[in-house]
Amino acid sequence: MRLRRVTVRGPSMSPALSDGDVVLVRFGAPVRPGDVVLVTWESRPEQLSVKRAVHPDGDGWYVRGDNPFGSTDSATLGPARVRAVVRARLWPRPGRVPVPRR
Repeated sequence: MRLRRVTVRGPSMSPALSDGDVVLVRFGAPVRPGDVVLVTWESRPEQLSVKRAVHPDGDGWYVRGDNPFGSTDSATLGPARVRAVVRARLWPRPGRVPVPRR
């Protein structure tokens, strides 16, 4: 399995992740509901997005951003293809990515 650093862009994962945070992702890792994941959509194959996996949906995953006021996710674009699973935040506060309180 490959590891890669990815920079988060935009407000969709706030407050768990902020614009400019750097995370470590693992390609080929199994996905579980609640995992933060790196995804693409059929309608936007060149766009990588960081979202939270909610549940499997057909051949993909239903995903959403933690920020309901600043996220374009499966509610708009349908199921996403998971490319990698976020394993940790590297910068600016190294550690696990928190699960939002709802």
